[in-house]
Amino acid sequence: MTEFKELSEDKIAKLEEAIPLITILIAGADGKIDEDEKAWAEKVANIRSYKSEPFLLEYYQSIGKVFSSRLNDLIAALPNHVGERNEIISNKLAALNPILAELPLKEAGILYKDFTSFAEHVAKASGGFFGFFSIGPEEGKVMGLPMINEFIYIPEEIEEEDFEDPLA
Repeated sequence: MTEFKELSEDKIAKLEEAIPLITILIAGADGKIDEDEKAWAEKVANIRSYKSEPFLLEYYQSIGKVFSSRLNDLIAALPNHVGERNEIISNKLAALNPILAELPLKEAGILYKDFTSFAEHVAKASGGFFGFFSIGPEEGKVMGLPMINEFIYIPEEIEEEDFEDPLA
């Protein structure tokens, strides 16, 4: 991917795995991963492959090619117990911190904001009005992805100007 040209293939693969991992973390926070949450997460990833921050378009295009199969493979490989699964996912997502630190600050901040926005969309996919727009307490605890933002300082201008949620 050209936007992450300075990163190794292994690091790019870890960044690409983040989106399915975030899906499982958020969708499975209440103990079950339902088909609506999986389908919505795939739809959000696909929308972001053509409507996103310019440097993320190729990232989401690459993810979209294997999202469904990668998501199902990870679900099958991870433990069913929520606590065990969340600990493994949290550790995998925390491993992104040094990778994000290699990116320019603005890109790292935008990518982090994109991850949290993606998590919020997955969280809203189940429950609430006609199955949408409600975030449960379990999802709310992990939606901010606290394991990823250890190193990141996100200047206000990134929060305000530089990140636009493609689904907003």
